[in-house]
Amino acid sequence: MAKSKPLPRKWRSSTTRGNLNRARQYKRDTDNVKDVSITLMDLDSAIMYYFTEVIKPTVVDNGESVKVPIMYASPERWYAIQKTGFMRDKKRQLILPVIAFRRTGMSKDETIPLDTFDPEEPQLYWQFERKYTNANRYDNFAVQQGLIPQREYYNVAVPDFMVLNYDFIIWTTYIEQMNKLVERINWSEGAYWGEPGKMKFRTSIDSFTDSTEVSERERIVRTEFSVTLKGYLIPEAFNELSGPHTMQKHLTPKTLVIKDETDVSINPLMDRLEGAELFPDAQSGISQDRVQPVTLGHTFALTAGTGITLTNDGDTFNGSTAVSHTISIPQAVGTDANVQFNSVTGSLLVGSTNTLTLDNNGITGDVGITGSLSTTSDLSVTGNTTIAGTLTAQEFHTEYVSGSILLTSGSTQFGDTLDDTHYFTGSMYTTGSFTLNQYEVDEISNDTSLTDESATALVTENAVKAYVDGLGSAEEQTYLRKQYVKLSTTLVNASTASFTAVTASAPDGMTGTTEHDFLFFINGQYMEHDALTIQQAGSSFYLAVDTGSIGYELESDDEILAWGKFNS
Repeated sequence: MAKSKPLPRKWRSSTTRGNLNRARQYKRDTDNVKDVSITLMDLDSAIMYYFTEVIKPTVVDNGESVKVPIMYASPERWYAIQKTGFMRDKKRQLILPVIAFRRTGMSKDETIPLDTFDPEEPQLYWQFERKYTNANRYDNFAVQQGLIPQREYYNVAVPDFMVLNYDFIIWTTYIEQMNKLVERINWSEGAYWGEPGKMKFRTSIDSFTDSTEVSERERIVRTEFSVTLKGYLIPEAFNELSGPHTMQKHLTPKTLVIKDETDVSINPLMDRLEGAELFPDAQSGISQDRVQPVTLGHTFALTAGTGITLTNDGDTFNGSTAVSHTISIPQAVGTDANVQFNSVTGSLLVGSTNTLTLDNNGITGDVGITGSLSTTSDLSVTGNTTIAGTLTAQEFHTEYVSGSILLTSGSTQFGDTLDDTHYFTGSMYTTGSFTLNQYEVDEISNDTSLTDESATALVTENAVKAYVDGLGSAEEQTYLRKQYVKLSTTLVNASTASFTAVTASAPDGMTGTTEHDFLFFINGQYMEHDALTIQQAGSSFYLAVDTGSIGYELESDDEILAWGKFNS
C-alpha cells in the first residue's frame, strides 16, 4: 500500500499543530454539567405546566368542583374548532368545560438585539464558575487557607431571543363558570410561566373576547384570548455539530512555578545612614536643641521717627540674641476706625466742627446755601421738599401714588395706567359729556316711559322701576307665574293618559297655551315633546302619546307626571 506524501513543515505547524490547543482537550464523559438546549417543545410545555399545575382552572357544576382540561390542538383539530365553534368527543358529544390552545407564530425579539455571528461557532457566551469539583474539594482547611488548586469554568452560548404567539379558546356552560376562569387566568398575566428548576418565560395577555351561542338544544359560553410569550431557543441539534457545543469547559493551571527570586534587605542601607558622622568643626557649636547660632559682622538698629512709637528704640541687632520691636502710632488706622485730624485743607472743601461727609455716593449732612441755586440737569430729591415761595413749572408729573399732567391748554390728565384708582370726596360738578370705555355719556335721564331712546343717556333707578311696573297687566303676570304639577288618574288606552286638571288660558295679546308649556315624565323619565299632544275636555286633561315615535306603550302601573300651566 502506497504511503501518502507528508505535508511541508510550515504547513504542518500552521494547520495541524498551530491551531490545536491541548489545554482545551478534556474528557467530558464523567462531567455532570451537560450541554444546554431549549426547544419549541420546552416553550409549549411551560404553558401547559403553568395552566395545569399553577393556574389549575376549575369550575363548579352541580355543586361539585370540576377540573377543566387543557389541550394543545393540532392544526386539523383547530380547523374543525374554527369551523364549528366548539369541540366534541368521539361520541359527538360537547366537551364542556375545556381549554384549547395552539401556537400561531413566532418572530425575533427586536428589543434584545443580539447576534451570534456564526450559528455553528457562536462568539457570545455567558461564563460561570463551578465552585467545587473532584480536583477542588471542599474542606475546612482549604476554606481557611484559601487553597484553590484549580478553578473550573463553563461558557454557555447565548440563545436566540424569540417572541411566540398563542391563541386560546375557553368553553363553558354558564357565564358564572367563564367569569371564574377568566379572573384566574388574567391574574397570572405578566408572570414567568414554566416548571420549577427549569427555564421560565415571561407572558402577557392582550385581551379577552366573549361570545355566547344559544341554540334550540345547547347553550355555549366561549371566550378567546391571545398570549404573547418572550422566550429563547438553543436548538438541541447544535450540540451534535463537530465544533464547539453550547457548554464549553475550561480549567485553570493547577500549579504556578517561579524559578528565580530576588531578595534585598533594607537594613544595611538604614545602618549606614544612622552611622553617618557630622562635620568636625561644626560639632562644638551645636547646642542640645540642634540650633547653630550666627553672629553678624555689621549690626543694624531701628530708630523711631515723627509720630512713630518704637519699643527698644535704638537697640542694635547682631544675631547673637533676639530683639523684638513694636511699631505704633497714636491712633488706630483701619477701614472701620474713626481717624481724627486737627484740620484738613483742600482746594475744593473746607470742613469745620459740623458733621459733613463727602464721598462717591454724595453729601451726607445738612447743607445750607446762601444765594441762588441753578442746575442745568435733573434734580432728584429723596426726602420731602418744602417751598416757601412760588413754584413755577411747565408740567407736573406725579408717579407711584397717582399720575396726573397739567397741560398749558387747560386740560388735565389723571392716571397713567388702567389700574389707577381716583377718589373724590364731596360734590363734583361737570359741564358737557364724559366718555367711558369709548362710550360717550352726555345725560342722566329720569324718563319713566323711556321714550327718548337716547344712546348717550343713563337712566335713574326711579325711571327703570316705573317702566318695569308698567309692563303687563295683573292678569298677564298671574298667567306667567302659573306652574303646577298633576298626576295622571287613569289610562284611556295604551297611548292616552287622563288628568283631572284644567289648562290655564292665556290672556288676550299673549300666545295661547300649547304642549310646549308643559313637561311630562313617565316613571321619573322625561318624555319627548315631538311625540306628545294635549287636549282639554271639560275638567279632564288628556295626554296623547305617539307610541311608534316614543318607542313604548302606556301601562296601568306607570306613574305619569305633568308640570306646567294649570289653573290650580
